[in-house]
Amino acid sequence: MKPLTYREAGVDIDAGEDAVRRILPLARATNRAEVIGGVGSFASFVSVPARYREPVLVSSTDGVGTKLKVAFLAGRHDTVGIDLVAMGVNDILVHGAEPLYFLDYIAVGRLDPGQIEAIVGGIAAGCRQAGCALVGGEMAEHPGSHTSGEYDLAGFAVGVVERARLIDGSAVRHGDVLLGLASSGLHSNGFTLVRRIVFDVMGLGVSDALPGTGRSVADELLEPTRIYVRSIQKLLEAVEVRAMAHVTGGGLTGNIPRVLPQGCRARIFKSSWPIPPVFKTLREAGRVEDAEMFRTFNMGVGYVVIVPSTAADMAARLLRESGEKVARLGEVVAGERGVELVA
Repeated sequence: MKPLTYREAGVDIDAGEDAVRRILPLARATNRAEVIGGVGSFASFVSVPARYREPVLVSSTDGVGTKLKVAFLAGRHDTVGIDLVAMGVNDILVHGAEPLYFLDYIAVGRLDPGQIEAIVGGIAAGCRQAGCALVGGEMAEHPGSHTSGEYDLAGFAVGVVERARLIDGSAVRHGDVLLGLASSGLHSNGFTLVRRIVFDVMGLGVSDALPGTGRSVADELLEPTRIYVRSIQKLLEAVEVRAMAHVTGGGLTGNIPRVLPQGCRARIFKSSWPIPPVFKTLREAGRVEDAEMFRTFNMGVGYVVIVPSTAADMAARLLRESGEKVARLGEVVAGERGVELVA
């Protein structure tokens, strides 16, 4: 019997080393001054910025979900990394944290260095948008666990905030105003339902036109999640922000209550912002009820900021100057903690 090798068993160490060579420059390009050393050690080293007097570390972990299935069908892997970063950094941003560094985990059935380079290129692009450093990660080749060409992603974001400036929603009061920042589309949530409607009910392929959107299925569904870090950081320096919510799985109705204190209810007027065409297409084709749409998708609002009524106009102006599309969604009223959607 011929002696077995790891490659014959399904793991190609040479391909792994090639992938590492390709992604090292991508990671280095995201470095911050606080990064100590570089990628390649057993662990990563990052110091806390010296300007923080009483720093609190804020962390989050997430993935991209079944949006990856669309990337596999389209053979496009350069944007899902942005989604991965966005899901982590937008979450820690909710608490006022400055994203400091990011790590990724990529598990593949068979390692393709070019594919890994495209994925990490997207992760690095997301890190540059968020101003954080990509300091390391892990590639795992798991023969038999993933179909050839498929993979799974996970990401880990760490940020820092001054303890006195930590935002947890406890300062929210009746009469506060909710401002909604436009999403870039579907972001990374609800894709199990999206795929069911688009591919099974509508019978479309990734290259087909998606009705109502003026774009192909792949272009619309793979539009990367918007990263709100730089806009919100500028806002936090100028305006009192009492709470924020990243609108992910659970939609507006599921995420806003997470940052409301007892006795506070968000009253949101559905007519206060334009719902993007992709959501209308999905609702009509899938005959999805409104309540289900609002608990599954962001419906065009990717991030919510709650400010005192006296600061609402200034906050909206600053956000627009940062390039955000902003809508005045409604206000905080007395009542059971939750979201009340008004026509």
